[in-house]
Amino acid sequence: MNENELAKDIVNLSFKIHNALGPGLFESVYEEIICYELHKVNYHFLQQRALPVVYESIQLDVGFRADIVVENKLIIEIKSVEALAPVHSKQLLTYLRLSHIKLGLLINFNVVLIKDGIHRIVNGL
Repeated sequence: MNENELAKDIVNLSFKIHNALGPGLFESVYEEIICYELHKVNYHFLQQRALPVVYESIQLDVGFRADIVVENKLIIEIKSVEALAPVHSKQLLTYLRLSHIKLGLLINFNVVLIKDGIHRIVNGL
């Protein structure tokens, strides 16, 4: 399965979750439910995956924690905020570059319409 097919499935899961629960819950709640749904469809994923940062000759073992990494091909960054700030997209792009993953989804569940809360971030795809 390629990155775009994975992203389509994640977007559909996000619509399902948002329709069932709506906005206003903590990010951790949406994260757990996405993981539950990914488990149901047998996707391999890592939750709160620590990824190293390498700078020159040093390696920091925990450079960042990705909310969810799916099939080692897609990073999901979950938010539940009034409005996304430009730094959120830049942060996810940095995660993608450091992990050599090509596609990320920045999903803000604190919106009236979930389609307005889903943003694709691409790293050389």
